[in-house]
Amino acid sequence: MSARFNGRTVLVTGAGSGLGQAIALAFASEGASVVAAGRSAVTLAETVALIEKAGGTAAAVTADVSRSDDVRELVRATVGRYGTLDIAVNNAGILRGAGQPAGEISEEDWDAVLRTNVTGVWLAMKHQIAHMAQNGGGTIVNISSNLGAHMRIPNLAAYITSKAAVSALTRAAALDHIHQGIRINAVSPGAAIAPMSLRPGENDADRIERLKSENPLGRAAAAAEIAAAVLYLASPDAGSAVGTDLVVDSGSSA
Repeated sequence: MSARFNGRTVLVTGAGSGLGQAIALAFASEGASVVAAGRSAVTLAETVALIEKAGGTAAAVTADVSRSDDVRELVRATVGRYGTLDIAVNNAGILRGAGQPAGEISEEDWDAVLRTNVTGVWLAMKHQIAHMAQNGGGTIVNISSNLGAHMRIPNLAAYITSKAAVSALTRAAALDHIHQGIRINAVSPGAAIAPMSLRPGENDADRIERLKSENPLGRAAAAAEIAAAVLYLASPDAGSAVGTDLVVDSGSSA
C-alpha cells in the first residue's frame, strides 16, 4: 500500500459498484480513510469489505445524492467518523432513456437523469464546499463523461445533456471556489469495464468485440485506469489543475 493519501479522508459517491468502487479501493490502497456512499447498503457493504480485506479503512453511508438532506447528513457523518473531509469524488450517476431519440424520452426518465446526474453533483458540491470552506479547503473530483462536452452519439440525449452539464458545472465551480482553497476538477471516462458501459442486451464478451473497432485503442479502459486519473487530480501532484476536465476514453473523442 502506498502512503500518498495517509491521513486524508475521502468521500466517494456511487461507491457500491463499477467505477465508484474502483475509486474507493484505489484511495484506500494509498492510505486514505474512505467513506463509501450510495443508495444500496448491500453493495456498499461489499465495497467496505473489499477495502478492509486489503488492509484499508472504510465506512459505508447510505445516501441519495438527489436529496439535499441526505447529502448534508452524509458530509456530517463523514466528518463525525473521521474528523475531516479532505477529498470528495462525486461519481453517482444513472442512465435512463437509452436507445430513444430526444423527442421520445419520457419526462420521467429525463427528470430522473437530470436530478441525479446534475442536481446530485451540485448538491454534493454544495455541502462539501460548505465544510471545506470552513476547514482550510479541499479537493473535489466530479465524474463526467466523454459523452457530453466532448462527443455525442445518437439516442442518449438525457445522459449526454446531463454529463455536458457536469463538465460545465465543474469549470464554473472551480472558478467560484479556488479562492477558498478548494480545487475542483473532473474526469470524463469513455467506455470502461463497468456495468454502465454495457449496451442493452450486451455482455462483457460482446463489449470486448465491439470496442476492438469502435475506439482507437481497441479496448475499454480498466476501472483502475479511471481511478488512477481521479487520484492524480486529487493529489498534490495536480496542485495547479483547476477546472480541468481530464478525458480518459481510449481516444474516442480525440
